[in-house]
Amino acid sequence: MQIIDLRSDTVTKPDCKMREAMSSAEIGDDVFGDDPTVIKLESLAAELFGKESALFLPSGTQSNLAALLTHCERGEEYIVGQEAHTYLYEGGGGACLGGIQPQPILQNADGTLDLEVVKSVIKPDDYHFARTKLLCLENTTWGKVLPFDYLSQARDLARDNNLKIHLDGARIFNAAVSQKSSLSDIASYFDSISACLSKGLGSPVGTILIGSNEFIKEARRWRKVLGGGMRQSGILAAAGIYALKNNINRLSEDHSNAELLSDGLSSIKEIDVKSVNTNMIFVSLSEDRRDDLIDYLRNNKVLVIGISPCMIRLVTHKDVNKNDIELAIEAFRNYFS
Repeated sequence: MQIIDLRSDTVTKPDCKMREAMSSAEIGDDVFGDDPTVIKLESLAAELFGKESALFLPSGTQSNLAALLTHCERGEEYIVGQEAHTYLYEGGGGACLGGIQPQPILQNADGTLDLEVVKSVIKPDDYHFARTKLLCLENTTWGKVLPFDYLSQARDLARDNNLKIHLDGARIFNAAVSQKSSLSDIASYFDSISACLSKGLGSPVGTILIGSNEFIKEARRWRKVLGGGMRQSGILAAAGIYALKNNINRLSEDHSNAELLSDGLSSIKEIDVKSVNTNMIFVSLSEDRRDDLIDYLRNNKVLVIGISPCMIRLVTHKDVNKNDIELAIEAFRNYFS
């Protein structure tokens, strides 16, 4: 029996056609700016997101950090959600490497930040305080999509208070498919966007940072400082091009499989399945059974992760099909029976 890996959409692997694109990619030296496939990827991404320019980076963490370092100087700060990836899961890079102070605030259940609270923590123009320069949002957050009316309000607040606004769009492709919107529609509310290619789109490596020409020029310098200058990276960029051209619309399959999984698990009375949104399902259960369930599922070739003492996360992706979902549901039922 093949392993059904529901830990994350980061476990996706390149398919044969993507590997073919990688093996036949025309390459150069990207640090010198002459890798044609990287140039093609960056141009394609900028066009899709409706921005002037784009930059190919090895990871989403480096992309977000390059954005922070470009927007903020030492002694300045960014406002961010308490559980946002840019604050909680990226090693404190902004503070450690950039001297940038995070100002975290609690997130709402739908992934939004209360904009009145955001406004209240913007520092006055007083040398006692760090200068507030940036608002960071995340889309999707816990699989939930930020609505357009909220994005509009967040953009207006940022503009009214002379802030830039950055989006950690690690799963922005899921958001666009869920809303049946274009990437440029979402990107229009932000000064910069970090979009991961190695999650639902199935590319093995890479994130695209998108923004203005001036912003990307400075971010390119920070990529070099952070050790992200790659040489014949067209091999990896080719996978990103294939992903952008072929794997965005198919994300709707992952969303459908997530609904199927949620519906199947909801019939098990011992667990509580949170409302599904895009490709993530969160399951609550008693603390004394969580680890035992995870072990049981692993022994039955189903991989999941615990994200709190009482909660398990499951993520659907391109390498999990409908039959895998049904087998996973059966494994859950067998455990509780």
